[in-house]
Amino acid sequence: MDILLNDVEVRVLGSLVEKDITTPDYYPLSLNALVNACNQKNNRDPVMSLDDSAVSEALHGLQEKRLAGPAAGADSRVTKYEHRLQEVFNFTRGESAILCVLLLRGPQTPGELRGRTERMHRFEDLDEVHSSLQRLMQREPALAKILPRQPGTKESRYMHLLSGDREEVGIAPAPAPAHSASSPDSERIERLESEVASLQKEVADLQQQFASFRKQFE
Repeated sequence: MDILLNDVEVRVLGSLVEKDITTPDYYPLSLNALVNACNQKNNRDPVMSLDDSAVSEALHGLQEKRLAGPAAGADSRVTKYEHRLQEVFNFTRGESAILCVLLLRGPQTPGELRGRTERMHRFEDLDEVHSSLQRLMQREPALAKILPRQPGTKESRYMHLLSGDREEVGIAPAPAPAHSASSPDSERIERLESEVASLQKEVADLQQQFASFRKQFE
């Protein structure tokens, strides 16, 4: 399958996958909700400022590639959109989570991927992350690759290949942080943010269950 996505298509596809997994009650997404998801300031690198027209054009491109499109049978007067990665690739939950984060945040180390996929899939250890990355790399054609280790770093980073192998066409990977000692702190902050979001969701679910329970006695 010949897939070559531009940057906006990558952001739209990643946002659809993320919302499918993390907020299923609000998925599929209207165009307005999808624009907001694409323009989030958290869990996005780089942060974008896309308008309706840019997102609509990206949706059209993704539909031509069979990767996304209008949701079938959605009970709403507003058109809603969904991704179709599962139909095309039949991913495991771990593979979907890793590819989603690579689409939304660019090249990352296995450690970063484990922390940033927490809300979508809980990897028990780094070996499980590596196994999912290997499966993506062994697809035909490959959907991910490992990048050369950068000077001063301990781990290699991985990138998705849905936009082609950009390293080969002269687009260098993002530079390493100037102060590598701060990266563990960044990872801890990412993990804490993810845990807080997960706890907030659990509290909301419990509140909803409690409200339903009370109604039985009213």
